Parts: sequence; C-alpha cells; structure tokens
Amino acid sequence: MKFCKKYQAYMKGQEKKLPTLGIKKLKKILKKCKGDCQRGRPDVNGILNIQNCPQQCPGYLSASNLQVASVLFQRRYWLSAIILEMKFCKKYQEYMKGQEKKLPTLVCDGTFFPSLLEEMSAVVGCFNERAQKLLDLHLAPGLKRYFFWFRSNLKRNHVALVEEGEDLVTYALINAIALRKILKKYDKVHYSKQGQAFKSQVQSMHIEILQSPWLCELMAFHINLRESEAKTRSRIAPSLFEGCYLQFNDGKPSLCCELFDSVKADIDLTCSICLDTVFDPVSLTCGHIFCYMCACSAASVDIVDGLKAVEPKEKCALCRETGVHEGAVHLEELNILLSRRCREYWEQRRETERLERIKQHKEHWESLRRAFNGV
Repeated sequence: MKFCKKYQAYMKGQEKKLPTLGIKKLKKILKKCKGDCQRGRPDVNGILNIQNCPQQCPGYLSASNLQVASVLFQRRYWLSAIILEMKFCKKYQEYMKGQEKKLPTLVCDGTFFPSLLEEMSAVVGCFNERAQKLLDLHLAPGLKRYFFWFRSNLKRNHVALVEEGEDLVTYALINAIALRKILKKYDKVHYSKQGQAFKSQVQSMHIEILQSPWLCELMAFHINLRESEAKTRSRIAPSLFEGCYLQFNDGKPSLCCELFDSVKADIDLTCSICLDTVFDPVSLTCGHIFCYMCACSAASVDIVDGLKAVEPKEKCALCRETGVHEGAVHLEELNILLSRRCREYWEQRRETERLERIKQHKEHWESLRRAFNGV
C-alpha cells in the first residue's frame, strides 16, 4: 500500500476529526503540472513547444531566479517576485484571482504552497493544543487534577493517558512523513530544490511539527509513564514505548523516537550555552532547548524577572533569531525524566543553581532597596 493510502486510512480511523494534509489534492496539482509539461503548451503565437518541466513550470527556481525576480519587479508583478521566497502566499493567491487579465503566476498556479502552508498551520495548531491539554492534565496538582479529570473525556487511569499521548505522537510523525514525501515529490517533478526551500521557510515560521516543544514533552511523558507503571508492575501494552527512549552517547543525552518509515525524532539535550545536560529545561519558539538560567543569562535578564522580561530584539544563543523568548515553554516532563536518570548530576547542579539563585535574588532586592532610598 502506498503512503498516500496509508495516510488517508490512518486519518479516517481516528475517532476525533483532526486537521490533515491534503496529499491527494496536492498530488493532483503536481500530476497536472507534470502532464502539462510533458504534453507541451502553445505559446502566445499558437506554436506548440514541448519543453521539460524546469523551463515549463513557472515555479522552478533556476540559477537565474534573481533575474526572474528582477524582471517581475520591473513589470510590476511584485507579488510573483515575492513568492519566490515563499512569502505572503495567501495574499498572492487572492491577488492573482482578482486580476481581470491573466498574469504569470508561480508555483503551480499559486495553489500548491499556499494550500500546503494553510494545512500545515492547522495540523501543528491542533497538535500543540491537544498536547498541552494532555500534559496539563497529567501534571496538575491536587484538586486541580480532579477538576481537569472531571471536565475531560478521558478515563481516569494511566492507560487512557498513554493511548491519548500515543495517538498524538503518531499524528505528529505521520504528518511529518507526509510533508517530507510531498515536498520530495514536488522537487522530483520540477527538478528543483523549491520544496526544500519551502521546508526551511516553514521552520523559520515555527510551524514545523518536529520542531514543536510539545513533541519533546510528549516523548518524555511516555517514558515517565512507562517507568511509573514498571514500578507498580501494572499491565500496560503501549506499542510506542518500544520506539521512544532516552539514550546517552559519550555522556551526552538525547531523546529519540522511532516509529515507521525510517522517520526518527532525535532531540539533543545538551545546552549550547553551558555545554552540559540541560537543567530546568526551557524551549524557545525557534525549537532550541536551554537551561532556564542559561537562557536568562544569554538574554541579559536575571532569574527574578525571568524570560518574560526579555526584550524582543534579543536573539537565540544558537540560531540568532529574534523574538523567540516570548512564547518559551518550560519542559516539565523532560525535567522529571532527566532528574530520574541523572540523579548524581542533578543533585550537584541543583545545589549550584540554588546558590546562584539566592545570590541573584539578594542582588535584585538590594538594587531595589537602593533605588527606593535614592542611593
């Protein structure tokens, strides 16, 4: 069975209706584009020229793509030039539909990438929302947990949590496979690297599902539940546990998840600032994980004010992207997992950070006292 059919069968089998990638529709767009290129199309003079896809398809980024963009700007087809960089897809589509005269368009008549971008945004948004609700339910303390249980539709046991988490991880990975395959198909049809360029652009827009911090949290959540059930000797058979694990290479930890179709999510858990295992980990919106104190230090804020006080102009210490601190996610499940697996290191690091936090708090309140007294 081809992946497209497997994907459709999987999504139909879900109890809840979830956003999907329209692989079948996108493949039809590519098939039409490929067919038009093979048959050839008459030019403005009515002469039929049989050309291969790189010259025929306007979405192809050749070596002279900058010249193409320049010509488009000169002819006031500015939206077509902008789409060369995969920007303003929806505006581009709306603009081209509103034109009385037929103007040159890009990327398979401007429907492939705008459609894919919209569907990807819906998939990632749904995944993040459901994953956050599940993890809030698992981590909620005391009466708050019972209140969440009462409002949720899940059964009040670990099996229900595992099944829901497994569905979410599978949903994330199967959509990651679908995206990879459809972009690979696009590049194959067009003899281009446009699909890879689109994937890079999607990552910079923070709508790459493998980049989501909630995927990392779900993986840690599964391992934590597995260890909890192993201690209580409860019978539970989550198939996902076999492919989700924490491994150490030369003392450096990484979180791995392998399911099917050779797709592997491998998340490095070494802080790029202190070059040690992340402690009290936090994920910035760009997807990079740091120790909370290291992230605060790199952003020039103290631990008292925290990441909420970071200026928008501050950059990620690794990728140098700005504005990535505002939506930072505290990885609590990952923190629990590492504290169990690295006990000796965790105790040493906890004591070191405790002393540093006390020092920063004293300095903070001392500066406030001096400001109040006018010193």
